[in-house]
This record gives sequence, C-alpha cells and structure tokens, in this order.
Amino acid sequence: MSEATIRYGDREVKLPVIKGSETESGVDISRLAAETGLFTLDRGFGNTAESESSVSFIDGEAGILRYRGYPIEQLAQQATFLEVAYLLLYGELPNRHELDAFTGSVTRHTLLREDMKHLFEAFPHNAHPMQILASATSALATYYPDALDPRDPKSVEVSCRRLLAKMPTMIAWLYKYRVHQPYIYPHNDLDYPSNFLYMVHSLPTEEYIPDPVVVAALNVLLILHADHGQNCSATAVKLVGSGEANIFSSVAAGVLALSGPRHGGANQEVLEMLETMEAAGGDVSYFIERAKDRSDPFRLMGFGHRIYKNFDPRAQIIKRAAEDVLAKLGIDDPLLNIAFELERVALSDDYFIERRLYPNVDFYSGIIYRALGFPTDMFTVLFALGRLPGWLAQWKEGAEDPHTRIFRPQQVYVGPTARDFVPISQRP
Repeated sequence: MSEATIRYGDREVKLPVIKGSETESGVDISRLAAETGLFTLDRGFGNTAESESSVSFIDGEAGILRYRGYPIEQLAQQATFLEVAYLLLYGELPNRHELDAFTGSVTRHTLLREDMKHLFEAFPHNAHPMQILASATSALATYYPDALDPRDPKSVEVSCRRLLAKMPTMIAWLYKYRVHQPYIYPHNDLDYPSNFLYMVHSLPTEEYIPDPVVVAALNVLLILHADHGQNCSATAVKLVGSGEANIFSSVAAGVLALSGPRHGGANQEVLEMLETMEAAGGDVSYFIERAKDRSDPFRLMGFGHRIYKNFDPRAQIIKRAAEDVLAKLGIDDPLLNIAFELERVALSDDYFIERRLYPNVDFYSGIIYRALGFPTDMFTVLFALGRLPGWLAQWKEGAEDPHTRIFRPQQVYVGPTARDFVPISQRP
C-alpha cells in the first residue's frame, strides 16, 4: 500500500493512500489528529472524501459521468428511469424478470394516504413547492412506522420503493393544490414518467395522454439527474443517515439542501435570467458584454460547472431532448428563442471558449421544463424527483458500510480564549 508522509515539528506520520478503481486516490487521515494534534481545514470539503463509494464516477477534466461504470450517454439513450434506479440501488442492471418485479413493486405503492391532502392544504397556495415536498417527504415516516429501522434490510427495501413510488404523486398533488385543480390519482397502467405527466396535466373532465416524445425527454432528464457524486444534497442525506435517522427524514434533508440557489435552484435561476433579458428587450449581446465585465455583478446562469472543466456530458444529451420536444410541440416561445440565441453567441465568443464556459445541464433542463408547461418554481422539485435514486443509493451504501461513523466534522476555533464572567453592573 502506498503511503503519504506528513511532518509537523519533530513529529512524522505515515498515512495510507487509498486508490480508487479509476483515477482518484485519497490519503486516509483518520490517525492524523491522534498522532500530530493537527486537523485538516478544508472549506466546503472540496478536497475531502468522507467515504469510498461505488455509486457514480465523475472526471471533470474529461467530461465523464458514469453510474456504476455505465456511461451516462448509453444509459440516457437506452435505459428507463426505473432501470437506472435499480442499477444505482443494487449495483447491476436488472434482467427482465428483476426489472418487472422491481417495477411492479414500485407501482403498487404509488397511492398516497387520503389524509396527505390535508398536509398540502395546510400550506399557502403560493408556498414554494420545495418546502411542501420536504414536509411531505418527512411526513411519510409517520404513515409507515413499521419500516423505519435503518438497520433492517427489509425495512430499507420497502421504504426505498415507497419513496420512488410516492414522490411523483406528491409532486403532482402539490402542483394541483397550488394551481387550484383537483387531485388526480395514479394510473398504474402507465410507465413511470408517463404516470407522472398524467397526474400533473389531467383533469376530471379531460384526460391527458402523454406524448411519446415528451415522455422520452422526461425519462432522459430524470436519468441524467439521478446521481452526481458527493454533492451538497447527497451529503445532507448521508449526514442525517449517519445518525441512524430513518430514510424518509434523510431524504427530506436532501430535498431542503437541494432547494438552495447554489445547488438545485440553478435551473430556476436560468429561466429567471431569460425573463430579465426578455423584459430588457431581448438584446443578448448586451448581457454577454455585461457577463464579460469583471466590475459588473451580473453573470450568466447555466454556463460553466464547478466540477466539469471542459463540458458537462449531460448538457448535449439534454439539448437534443429539448430540440425534440420543441419541434414536436411546435412551441414558439420568446424566452426559448432568447435561450438558444444566448447559447449561439456564447459558444462563438472567445471569452467563453477560452474559459470553457459551456452550457451546463441546468441551462437546458429549464428549457424543457418550461416547454412541458411547468412554472419556474417547480423546476427544482423535478430535479429532486430525478435525484431520488442517487440519494437512496448513497444512503443505503452508508447504512451498509461497517466503517460508517456518525458525521462529526472538526473545526479550528478562533474565538476568544478563556475569560471570567463580568456581572452586568460592572460591564461598560
């Protein structure tokens, strides 16, 4: 085994280097504090791996994303979302019998308890859907006390399938509540994305028949969002799970982590930026120049990525799906026209080319969601629906790992040193 040596004063410690199956390696610093008295200070944990994982692999320099070794390009083109969910949860693609059994099991759990409606109706109609979704996800634990033990494999199994089944229904119902329409029950003869679209867009007076092109685009979107390594929301799920909280509570934490604009809210910010551009007359070049001006706080949303230094491998796949949907639906939306003009100008400008600021997954996903008729503030809940299998897989991986410890990061204290209490009458 390789080792790294750290010297501090007259102390020296040799730490093992853990090599991954791809390009990554990490120094195991678990003995560092005990042997040197030092902690590491790593803001945002950008250089810290909390654990070993076999769920997904990302190479930001090469623009690679793989789930359990399978390239995202192949999965998006050939797999169904539930097929990918099975892969993430169990490590291998299912055969026909396994997929049919898994799909049937998920489908049997799509209904929500009737009194869940009262939970949605306790919120203002204009409440942000991510807050409603987090509350509803957490509330599921109160309906299924028989399957909350994170140490019981059977409880974990049924809870994972319940969450996969009920998340689309919860999102559809919270949407219906917010737009003052009747709730639509699941149609279990439909596949996963079709059933979701059916519950969102149907009315008691008019049944919605999902278009195959739209269904295919949503299937791709869900797959491309299914996992993305140890991101903010996945870390939140694992952190809560490390305390042996139930899986519903852990996933609710992930929903709340995803709600922030620096994480899951980015696709919403893209559309809000496009609305600003439209209101200003649609002059894309004006905003391009502002983005290039370092003294201007304005920046283009949906371009560049913290992880991907060349291109986001998900972006081109979603772009093709967006083009298919827009062509099929015959949509001529000024906002979408601005988006494509912005993309064209940015990709031909040396400033963006030199800095590798290419459109990312958030840029195109918002375009599809808008084309499918979703309001802007619903975009992040659709992101959550796609990310659910990854959260479940990473939570499950942590729960099954005998080396998992409760998350308890250290901190370097920089506050006042010891001092005596001063009575209030003596304070200046």
